[in-house]
Amino acid sequence: MFLTCHQARNPVLSKRESSHSFIAPTFSLSFLHPKFWLTWLTISTLYLLSWLPYKLQLAMGRLIGRLLMKVLKRRKNIASRNLQLCFPNMSATEIDKLVKINFENAGIALFESGISWWWPSWRAKPICHVKGTEHIDDALQQGKGIFLLFFHILPLEMMARVLGEAGYPCVGFYRPHNNKLLEWVQYRGRCRSNRYMIGKRDVKGLLKALSNGEVTVYLPDHDYGPNRSVFAPFFDVEQAATTTGTEIFSRHKNAVTIPTKLKRLPNNGGYEIEFLPALTDYPSDDSLENAKMINKWVEEAVLDNMEQYMWVHRRFKTRPEDAPESLY
Repeated sequence: MFLTCHQARNPVLSKRESSHSFIAPTFSLSFLHPKFWLTWLTISTLYLLSWLPYKLQLAMGRLIGRLLMKVLKRRKNIASRNLQLCFPNMSATEIDKLVKINFENAGIALFESGISWWWPSWRAKPICHVKGTEHIDDALQQGKGIFLLFFHILPLEMMARVLGEAGYPCVGFYRPHNNKLLEWVQYRGRCRSNRYMIGKRDVKGLLKALSNGEVTVYLPDHDYGPNRSVFAPFFDVEQAATTTGTEIFSRHKNAVTIPTKLKRLPNNGGYEIEFLPALTDYPSDDSLENAKMINKWVEEAVLDNMEQYMWVHRRFKTRPEDAPESLY
C-alpha cells in the first residue's frame, strides 16, 4: 500500500499527478508465513520503542552503538582505516575516539528508522528544521526539478522525513530490501511524508521526475564500482572511485542542482537540512573536474559533521587498474 504524501510548498507539485514506472511494494498474505515471524518481532519491537521519549531513544542508541562496535569488528576496522586514509595526520587516539562516537551515532540511527517511519507529524515536525530555503523555493516556483545532493550521514532516514515535513516531499533512488516484508514496511515508512521511490538503476525514472518538477534526492559520495566512475581525490586519497552519475542527472535541462549540509543537532535539538546555493558552473565537459567539484562539496559537508558520517562503508574498495592493491 502506498501512503498519501505530504503537500509540497510548490503549487505545481500539489496539482500534478506523479507518473513513474516503479511499482510500490504491497502487502502479501505470504508475510504471515513463519519465515517472517522474526521480522515481525523485530518490526514490532522497533515500533514500540519508537514511542519512548526522544531523549531516551538517543541514549539507548548510544549504548547499542557501543555494543555494535564490539560485535562488528570488521566494520570498526573499516571505519578506522577510512579515517587513517583520509586524515593521515590524525593520531590513533583521535581516530579511536571518533570511531567510538561514530558507532554511537550508528546505534542511534536504528531508533531513527522507527522515528522516521512511524512518528505522526505532530510529533516529528518540531524536530525537523531547514535552512537556506531561498535556494530551492524560487526554482520550484518556476517548475524546475530539484536535483538535491545528499551524502551518507548516519541519520539519513530522518533527513527524508525532514524534507517531507518541511514541505519538500521528495523522490529518491534506493535499493529495495531483500526481505520482502521489511521492504514493504520500509517503503511505507519512507513515503510517509514524501512522494515515491524508484529503484537505483531506474535512470529514466529519475530523469522523468526532474522533467515533472519533482524534488529528487541523490547521494554521490559512496564507491559504486568502476562503471560510470572516475578516480578523483577525496581528502588525502588521490584516487577515489567517484560516480559520474551526478553529472548525468545534473545536465537535465529542467534540473537545478542544489547541494546540502545535513546533521542531527546537539542537545536533542532534532535534525537540520541546510540548502546551499545551486551549482552554476557544474557540470563541465570534463568528468574528472566534475568529480573533483562534487568531492570537494562532500569534504566540506563531512568536515562540518564528521561524527555522523558513514565511515563504516568501504569508500575506497575500487582501485585503478594501475594500482589494483586493496587499501583495506
